[in-house]
Amino acid sequence: MSSVLNAILSAWQWLVIGITIALWLPLMALVRLVTLPFDRDAYWTGYLFRKIGNVSFALSPLWSAKVSGTMPANPRNPYVVVSNHESFVDILLISHLPWEMKWLSKVELFNIPVLGWLLRLARDIPVKRGKASSAVEAMRRCRDKLQHDMSVMIFPEGTRSETDDMLPFKDGAFRLAIESQVPILPLVVHGSRTALKKHSWRFGRSKAEVRVLEPVSTEGLKKADVGILRDKVFAIISAERERMRRQ
Repeated sequence: MSSVLNAILSAWQWLVIGITIALWLPLMALVRLVTLPFDRDAYWTGYLFRKIGNVSFALSPLWSAKVSGTMPANPRNPYVVVSNHESFVDILLISHLPWEMKWLSKVELFNIPVLGWLLRLARDIPVKRGKASSAVEAMRRCRDKLQHDMSVMIFPEGTRSETDDMLPFKDGAFRLAIESQVPILPLVVHGSRTALKKHSWRFGRSKAEVRVLEPVSTEGLKKADVGILRDKVFAIISAERERMRRQ
């Protein structure tokens, strides 16, 4: 693909994402207003928000998305959902999953006009990296969501890896799951790295897939088991990711 064609297609994709975000604002505001009396945690507002991912892939000449694995039988069973992180496009890819969950996202996204308003309407959870008090408050809000039968989505690497290697997992998601006594639901994303490389605005061709793995129970685990659970889930995701790469 020539650099000129790539620039044109990338500009088109950003335009699609931008227009979709702008169109979604009044739709989400209306849904939030209508459902407010009976939907404390904005399940349906957030569910609508994630459809931006479907639209972005559907109108992209460069990307295709695939969802595989076993979906949870009851989408309102709370999980701490964790995934490896290859690209910004992971967010749009994982949003294809047919249930709502609240995302732990860096606070800088909440400060972006329009997008930040959508994040707040969806009741996603901001966290400021490197600030302990922000992390404590974010985990409190995550526990609150879990107690109200709402799953939360966390990238335990903390940021996108710039190489094909996964970054070490941080403890937070696994401590949260043990403290709340809810299962971990591992996801594996593959193929999204070429969709948008870190520090680049140009999109690339991508056949991206998100695979849902079997839940990992936390029943009976204690805080001392956080490291064991973290390493177990890392190994599960890493092994499945390698299988997907060989396929």
